[in-house]
Amino acid sequence: MPSTQTLVDLIKAELKIAGLSYAQLAAELGLSESSVKRMFASGGEMPLSRVDEICRALKTDFAELSRKVAAAEPLRRELTLAQEKAVVADAKLLLMAICCLSQWTFEQIVASYVISEAEATRYLAQLDRLGIIELRPLNRYKLQVAKTFRWRPQGPVMNFFRESVMLDFFSGGFDGDGDLLMLVHGQLSPAMARELAARLQQVAEDFARQHLLDQKLPEAEKRPYTLVLGMRSWLFEHFRHLQRAAKMRR
Repeated sequence: MPSTQTLVDLIKAELKIAGLSYAQLAAELGLSESSVKRMFASGGEMPLSRVDEICRALKTDFAELSRKVAAAEPLRRELTLAQEKAVVADAKLLLMAICCLSQWTFEQIVASYVISEAEATRYLAQLDRLGIIELRPLNRYKLQVAKTFRWRPQGPVMNFFRESVMLDFFSGGFDGDGDLLMLVHGQLSPAMARELAARLQQVAEDFARQHLLDQKLPEAEKRPYTLVLGMRSWLFEHFRHLQRAAKMRR
């Protein structure tokens, strides 16, 4: 959630844009300039009634200021280790997190899984406390993570997927409509590898964007798909003993 300091910093920025000095604002509020400076100083107090008065001086309203505060708040790119441990410790909480990251509605979740409305509400509240979502009235929510959010590469969630999910995923035939499995090996320069990784990241973002667009379709016209992208400098363990010593030292 945005902090009080974020709000104060935003008001300072708005005053600068409007060309209002502390002296001019003080005159608008009927205060001394020193009182206004104390209000904006670190540790100063700014009651909501005073915020409303400042909004009027800026010819704006608190709702607009709140929107700007929310927009200014940086989104999470990853969770802490402790937060990930909390998510993966409860299978239903992890499921709820994945559904929220896919921007499923509360109604879609309870209709698709054996999770009661009371449970779903409780789990949404937990995800709010963990900073993954901002819970809103009627069990609506806003994601608090960036588009570039990812689980920690060696963290509890990815370890769970490696140990419990990957074999299940790759055991499929990948021969259904829209399915694809490719294994491509080659040698690239580090610069080209970085460029290709960026393009693959764009594919993942395209997948996520299309998911949001297709949310509008009837359930009968959609099927669940999972996209896994991975690229690393690596040699299969069973081939390593076949490498020549000179090659291995490079």
